[in-house]
Amino acid sequence: MPQSLANILLHIIFSTKNRASLIPAEIEPELHPYLASICRAHGCPAHEIGSFDDHVHLACSLARTVAVSSLIEEIKCSSSKWLKTKGERYAGFSWQAGYGAFSIGQSQPDAVKKYIAGQREHHRKKTFQEEFRAFLAKYQTQYDERYVWD
Repeated sequence: MPQSLANILLHIIFSTKNRASLIPAEIEPELHPYLASICRAHGCPAHEIGSFDDHVHLACSLARTVAVSSLIEEIKCSSSKWLKTKGERYAGFSWQAGYGAFSIGQSQPDAVKKYIAGQREHHRKKTFQEEFRAFLAKYQTQYDERYVWD
């Protein structure tokens, strides 16, 4: 086959450092498009972005020439620098060192987008830690609790 093709859909999740509540609803109308622009610049269009006070969910396509770790590093680095320009509250802003990246089957994008869009409502009942542990279990991801949180 002379052509290289890929259709890889990801659900990416990462938190603020120490799960600090630094993503208020009022920053979302700027933050979400900014995150989408980073994805787009790397050939990885975002399909949905949602956040809650201490974390972000992002559904995107992964370009066939981009490594997951490289995309997430760029998203976190660029958005951290950008957030630091948004006022004194964000002067020391940083994301956690780790992340979760989960593959989405071709039958799942609509359900994942709906889930991501409803983050503010969803987190009235469940903390980020509870949610992330549930994702790790759902995707049968082995982890060491000592190293998941920072």
